[in-house]
Amino acid sequence: MKNDNEKQCECSGHKSKERSEQEYKNLIHRLNRIEGQIRGIRGMVERNAYCTDILIQVSAVNAALNSFNKVLLENHIKSCVIRDIKDGKEETVDELVETLQKLMR
Repeated sequence: MKNDNEKQCECSGHKSKERSEQEYKNLIHRLNRIEGQIRGIRGMVERNAYCTDILIQVSAVNAALNSFNKVLLENHIKSCVIRDIKDGKEETVDELVETLQKLMR
């Protein structure tokens, strides 16, 4: 059975999620900022910027990506995981554990 917030892609078997407009805008805004930071780093390399200056900017991008992951993970737990557990789909917990293990590498 398909949920309003999660649809099964018939062609590939992959799950997808329809996000609220606010969640979508927040995630896209964060990604746009990260994309801008990456372009800035590329420009620094093209201008032969000093290595430590580039490394500091790369560290800022890593922090922004970690923040993005935290927001996305929180949204996932509060929506998909809770819903699936209520629906008796305990395999979702295994999926979450596997995802967390990958994130902690």
